[in-house]
Amino acid sequence: MIALSGVGVSAASAADPVATNCTSASHAQAQAAPAARTVAAPVTVWLAGDSTMANPSSGRCPVGWGSQFDALFNSDVTVKNQAVGGRSIQTWLYEGNVSGTKGSDGECRLTSTSYSSRWQAMLNASTGMKAGDYLFIQFGINDSSSTCPRHVGPARYQQLMTMMAQAALARGAHPVLLTPVAAITCSGGTATKNRGFVAETFAAGSATRAPVVDLQTLSVSLYNSLRFCPNNGDYGGNGPLGTFFCNDHTHFDTYGAQRIAGLVAGDVRRQNLPLAAYLR
Repeated sequence: MIALSGVGVSAASAADPVATNCTSASHAQAQAAPAARTVAAPVTVWLAGDSTMANPSSGRCPVGWGSQFDALFNSDVTVKNQAVGGRSIQTWLYEGNVSGTKGSDGECRLTSTSYSSRWQAMLNASTGMKAGDYLFIQFGINDSSSTCPRHVGPARYQQLMTMMAQAALARGAHPVLLTPVAAITCSGGTATKNRGFVAETFAAGSATRAPVVDLQTLSVSLYNSLRFCPNNGDYGGNGPLGTFFCNDHTHFDTYGAQRIAGLVAGDVRRQNLPLAAYLR
């Protein structure tokens, strides 16, 4: 919406009804003008993440929540899901250039600082992120690996997430950072949190003033509301767990992906992000 500045108008005398009517009409038009400018501009929502966000490759499982995100918005939103299964934030950014050995700093060595084609495409000045777009970033599952190339330490994770958010901001886009979605693990009758990199995600959000969706907390709360715990581990069956998860307790069936996508959309609305105006 374009803000209209006030326009000074000389007061008409009571003896000049024509001038008074014109002034009133102009005022009414000025009042109505902003409403005519509230048509929403098309927005692209870019997604960067791992298999819990990615589009399904084949079969019933796994289905990432990002594949169900587009359906929650009106036709002015296009979701471009660039999440890829098995990726840490570093292997997603530097595909093929992360070695299998660690350096003296404990991080996986980079053989080249060239970005992956997917990140280069997002950074493309003509076809990538543009002003008004959104970039949702969710990693932190594969990153916890102790071995390279997927291993990422906490400081490096925060650095890379901050860098991605800053790249979006530099293009006038809006970064949204997400803590990693939880797998289903139980402590008796209670679902529990089981992912790392939460503090680092919030720190990256603070550094860039980007909103953070605490998807780990939201997902665990959902699992508890659905009474998934205790369970018999039958993730591949037709019961509540089998309907929500694949048989590995981590990835989602279509229904589970839809519910997780709903959590993200709900938090977009709760935080009153401008993107919420496009939700159905």
